[in-house]
Amino acid sequence: MLKGKGRKSEELPELVNVTERSVATPMEIVTHLINDTIELYKWTLTIADKRVEKWPLMDNPLPTLAISTLYLLFLWLGPKYMKNREPFQLRKTLIVYNFSMVLLNAFIFKELFVSTRSAGYSYICQPVNYADDPNEIRVAGALWWYFISKGIEYLDTVFFILRKKFNQVTFLHVYHHCTMFTLWWIGIKWVAGGQSFFGAHMNALVHVLMYLYYGLASCGPKIQKYLWWKKYLTIIQMIQFHFTIGHTALSLYVNCDFPHWMHYSLICYAITFIILFANFYYQTYRRQQPRRDASSSSSKAGRALSNGTFNGLSKAVSGAVVTGSKEENPQENSGRRKRKGRAKRD
Repeated sequence: MLKGKGRKSEELPELVNVTERSVATPMEIVTHLINDTIELYKWTLTIADKRVEKWPLMDNPLPTLAISTLYLLFLWLGPKYMKNREPFQLRKTLIVYNFSMVLLNAFIFKELFVSTRSAGYSYICQPVNYADDPNEIRVAGALWWYFISKGIEYLDTVFFILRKKFNQVTFLHVYHHCTMFTLWWIGIKWVAGGQSFFGAHMNALVHVLMYLYYGLASCGPKIQKYLWWKKYLTIIQMIQFHFTIGHTALSLYVNCDFPHWMHYSLICYAITFIILFANFYYQTYRRQQPRRDASSSSSKAGRALSNGTFNGLSKAVSGAVVTGSKEENPQENSGRRKRKGRAKRD
């Protein structure tokens, strides 16, 4: 009896401790969430693409997140710094930058086209092949360059702010740039091949056309008068997003051996861009059309159109993507020449 009572008295504190532990504090909940997240991340590393883990920026997400954080910080501090300063013209810089992006995207498109053809890729369903096959490594390398190009495109925003084109840094512009670079790190880390090629392949070609337009627009009024096709860049972007959704839905329909959660996420992501681009197209080419016709003699209305809303032309994804506009208005350039003595040069 005594021994039995002794055991009960010894077990009682344990029951009390269990009861106490069952009521977790907010700090303990946060700690558990952090620990579980870390454990989940460590597990995902076991299924990551081993071929890319030693490539630049691919070892862990911190460098990519740091670059994106600096980008957002510049969005906040840049306008403050430029507030009481004259805008930079950067004409030569923009010409070099835009045509360099044309070459980079043309290279990415060519590499993806040649390597996927050599590897026998299917446009309907293409699982990721993690083998060290030369063609597969070439596909992964082209996709890595595509990811790097999204980081380089942060310069679009930097140039807008240095030129004091603050009204061109729209929500669509920032949303696209900040998400694309970050999300494509995930794509390269785990699925550098397979279905991932389709969106990047299509988007690289679209960006060749877009940066070609921006590069020509940077050359001045003599070239700008021939650039009547900016409207169609927006249409091409929206067509791209619809192709992305259709291709992804077909992959889900045939039950392709590719992470389905990525497919669903991509469809949702593309829908957000369709909504944003449709709104931009309406605001720019439909709603303001009567106003432009009625006030064609007003250069102010023209500048509001070309320097303001056209920035919505950000880049799209789907690997798809979206870009900020760098279009130059001939009327704006003529105004610039009148005050060029005050403006900073390259």
